[in-house]
Order: sequence, then structure tokens, then C-alpha cells
Amino acid sequence: MSLFRKKPLDGAVAPEGEIHGGDTLGRHLTVRDLTFFGIAAIIGAGSFSSMGEACFKGGPGVVLLFVMCGIACGFTALCYAEFAARVPASGSAYTYAYVTFGELFAWVIGWALLMEYSIGNIYVAFSWSGYFTNLMEGLGLHLPEWLTINYRSASRAFAEGTAGEGLAAWNNAPRLGGLRIIFDLPAVAINVLITWLVYVGVKESRNVSNAMVILKLAIIVLVVFVGAAYVDIDNWTPFLPNGFGGVMAGVSAVFFAYIGFDAVSTLAEESKDPQRDLPRGMIRSLVICTAVYVLLALVLTGMVNWSQLDVSDPLAEVFQLRGVKWMLYIVSIAAVVAMTSVLLVFQLGQPRIWMSMSRDGLLPKKFASIHPKHRTPGFSTIVTGLVVGLPIFFTDESFILDFTSIGTLFAFVLVCGGVLLLPQRPREKGRFHLPYFNSRWTAPLLLVGVVLLLVMTIPDYFPGLLDIEGHAAQNIPQLIFWPMALLLVIMAHLKQWSLIPLLGLLSCSYLLTGMEVSNWSWFSVWLVIGLVCYFAYGYRHSKLAAQRP
Repeated sequence: MSLFRKKPLDGAVAPEGEIHGGDTLGRHLTVRDLTFFGIAAIIGAGSFSSMGEACFKGGPGVVLLFVMCGIACGFTALCYAEFAARVPASGSAYTYAYVTFGELFAWVIGWALLMEYSIGNIYVAFSWSGYFTNLMEGLGLHLPEWLTINYRSASRAFAEGTAGEGLAAWNNAPRLGGLRIIFDLPAVAINVLITWLVYVGVKESRNVSNAMVILKLAIIVLVVFVGAAYVDIDNWTPFLPNGFGGVMAGVSAVFFAYIGFDAVSTLAEESKDPQRDLPRGMIRSLVICTAVYVLLALVLTGMVNWSQLDVSDPLAEVFQLRGVKWMLYIVSIAAVVAMTSVLLVFQLGQPRIWMSMSRDGLLPKKFASIHPKHRTPGFSTIVTGLVVGLPIFFTDESFILDFTSIGTLFAFVLVCGGVLLLPQRPREKGRFHLPYFNSRWTAPLLLVGVVLLLVMTIPDYFPGLLDIEGHAAQNIPQLIFWPMALLLVIMAHLKQWSLIPLLGLLSCSYLLTGMEVSNWSWFSVWLVIGLVCYFAYGYRHSKLAAQRP
């Protein structure tokens, strides 16, 4: 049972608001700052890059997926808010898992969050580079192709004989011995700059982030108003050109657009009033961003046919196709600003998770060291910069996108499940309190209603899943989901669970069924590596291990 040793929940209300121990960070952030950090983290690569892939797969009906993901994240955000009010400590879902599921699950969550924050930033850096390069091209400044693409993409273009930037980079790249020098210089440069900014202090990061959020929201409003004038409603027919399966195929791309709101919870130790402000910051930022995504998806699929949106820069592409060239520069500027803010917030989040894990003894003590001048986790910040920067030289965007989304959804599932295990607490003035709705009868009725809705609107949905001879491997997750959903609903009926975390658990679990089998395979490999690291170091050095009689 030592694998599931837990931190005491009542230790979360220590005077410092920190249950991990160690030197505390400076408290500088208000609810407005936290809301802006949430918007900064959410609106970025998802809206300016991965949205194109989602629209191409799902057509205009992709707005349903944005709403579904928004609702799922809404339930999850409420669960995060409940944890933030009870455990106002840095570490995000890692800390929340530690007080509910125990140490092993906490480690798994911390390991999964490494994919969300650090590895996710690799994708954002690639997207940032693409928009930045296009912006420079528009200003007459040209970088050689071998400095604007990653090595893997260039090598694949050469192997497949695909004409374009990749092949040109491969043919024109200088050589060092027998190795071609090909790397994405803008992606590397922005990672170095962001790492430095996060290293020098949260106040400086806050000021830069707030300014970028105001600018990018203003530009997005302009994009929506200008784009609305070019919408052709015929482009919304058919609404589901690839069926509901096509909509669900965009889960990785759409969910990637949402994964930033939980980064707010990593800033608990630097919030002036975390028990009040963290929940408000997360929920406000999520509501604002969901509305923005739905509007952008409607504008994109209304301006051009969905089949033309399988591009890495969809907002720029639609204005290019409609001949509104003056908007191209504005979109490029907005994309560069938006993705810079995402990089900034994610680069803030990961070091604080490592710092918390180090304070608990699961990582070497160096990860918990606080810079004496800047009051930031300096060593962890530098390591985060390296974890983001080095893979830029040898990986590509498509692999990173799916890898990040599945890890984040996995963390969300455990957070929602963790709330179901929390004991009831009395209401306290000035602190967030998750409303309790008894799911004893509501959950069964909702499940029956969803099944009937699927049968009436998609008649071949369940027969397709149950076709043993014909169903493809990607149906296996859904074949697992529905019995699991039935079991959870039965448990909810018997134990009278709270409805909101139950819905969060079910909706995030369903979104996981949209992942490819290859994503699950890579994720499993990643978890195995994490468990090896845990048993090699964390299990023996844990502070809770030292407290055992």
C-alpha cells in the first residue's frame, strides 16, 4: 500500500498555503492576472494552427466538437477549482492526485503533465515559427529553408520526393561531415527568449502576458467581424460532410486548443488569494475562450469550403483565398503574439510542477531550488527550456500534437475522479465551493437519453461498434468506454456521487476514445518510462517513505 501513500488533505491549509515544503515564491498575481494567464495559455496554436486540421476532418460540424470539449473542460475546470480552493498549492493536478489517489498516481500525473507543458510547447514553437517566417517573408526578409524547418520533415520530404520547402531544405542545407545542418531557427530562438523571461520573474512574465492577451483579443475580434462579411452559408452544407466520426477524428486538434486553462492552477503559490482567485481565473478564461473558438470555427467554415482548410495556418489561408490580403499581416501578427503568450504560460507551469515533485522527494533536490534574486524555480526553468528546445531539432508537429492531447485528457480524467473521492466540507465565505447535485437518478437518466439520441440521430453508431468482423481497431476504446460508463453510473446511483465531477469524468473519458491506437501505444511507452524513473528514484526518496514507522 506504500505505492498509494497520500499527503493529508488538512495539510493543504498550512499558513504558507504550500503543502510541499521549501522556500515559497513571491505572491504577485490577482484574479485579473490569472484570467489573462488562462486566456494566454488557451488561445494560441489551437486557434491559429490545429483548428485547420479539425475543420478539415469534421467540416462545419466541428463546432459541435468545440462545444463538447468546452463542456468537458468546463466540468473539469470546476473540479480544478474545487481542488484549488482546498489545496492552494503549486503542482496542479499532480498535487491534487497526491491527496486523493496517492503517490503512484501523483507521479503518473506529473509525468503526463510533462507532455502537456513541455512537449506541448514544442508544437507551439513549430507553429510560432511558421507564422513568424511568413510575417518576415511579407516584410521582404528571407531565411534559408534549412533554417525554417525541422530535420525530420525535411528528411521525409526527400524520401517521398515531395516538392516544396522540405525538399529545398534538404538539397540546399550545408553539411558538417556527412550530416546535413537542418533545424528550425525561429522555434529554437523563441524558446530561448521565453525561458529567459520566465527565469527572471513572474511579475515580468505577467506584464508581458497581459499586454499580449489584450492585443490578440482585439485582433481576433477584428478577424471575426471582417470574416463574417465574407461568410457564404452554402459552405455550411452539408454540416457533417464526414459524419459524426469525422467530427470525433478532430479530437486531438480541438482538445489541444483547450489544454491551457489548467496552467493557471500551477500558479497557486504566486497568487495573492489562491482559494478565491484561482477558481475564478480558470472558469472565466475557459468561458471566454470557448466563445472565441466557436465564432472562429463558424467564420472559417463559412468563408471557404471545409475541404480547403487542411493547412497549418487556416486563418491566414481563408483570407488569402477570399482575396483579403491586407488581413494576412494582421493575422500573422496575432498568431505570433498569441503563440508567444502560450509558450510563456506553459514555460511557467512546468518548472513549478517539477519544483513541487522535488519538494516531495520524487525528484532530486536541485529541481526545488529557488533563485535568490528572482524568486523563481531557476534550475527547473532551465531544464524545461532544454526539454522543449532539444527535441525541436529532431521531431515534427504531427507526432507532438496527438501525444500532448492524450496525456492532458488522462490528467483531466484523474482530476475529475479525484473530486469524487473528496469528503464534503462546510461552505466558507470567500472560497469557491463546488455545487453538489445528487446524481443518483440524474446520471442514469442522462445516460439513457444520450444512448437514445445516438440511436435516433446516428442509427449505425452502435451496430458499427458491435460489428465484430467489420469494426476497426479504433473502435476498441469506445467498446471499453460504454461498459465503463454504465459501471460509473451504477456507482453514482449507489454512492450518490456529485453530478458535476461525474460528468467531467465521463466526458473526458469519451474524448479519449477519439485517440488513435498509435497514440495509445506511444502513451503506454511513455508511462512505462515514467514508472521506471519513479521506482529507480522517487519511490525510495519520497518524504512519505521517510515518515513510515
